[in-house]
Amino acid sequence: MSRMNPTPAFRTQFEEGRLMAVLVAPIVSEKATMVGEKSNAVTFKVLQDATKPEIKAAVELMFKVEVQGVSVLNTKGKTKRFGKSIGRRDNVRKAYVTLKAGQELNLVGEGA
Repeated sequence: MSRMNPTPAFRTQFEEGRLMAVLVAPIVSEKATMVGEKSNAVTFKVLQDATKPEIKAAVELMFKVEVQGVSVLNTKGKTKRFGKSIGRRDNVRKAYVTLKAGQELNLVGEGA
């Protein structure tokens, strides 16, 4: 069997409700913007147990774009102090989603 271009049936192997929950939020920062301009990639905060195929299917389902690849990065939460109390930031899982050439994803709403 050859591994050619995945068909739309690729998305049906995941539950649609799960795919809607995989992407937590887009990451809008200076670094994410530079990466986006340089390599046509979009950065998302995703669930801790999200897999690369799930992330790809979720972006394709929600934004109707073709995804070339997904890179995932786990960032450990920092320990922070405020006076005597010690707290900890949450661990974050980021996904850098590279779009195919000619594809564009606009996260800014045109309604305003």
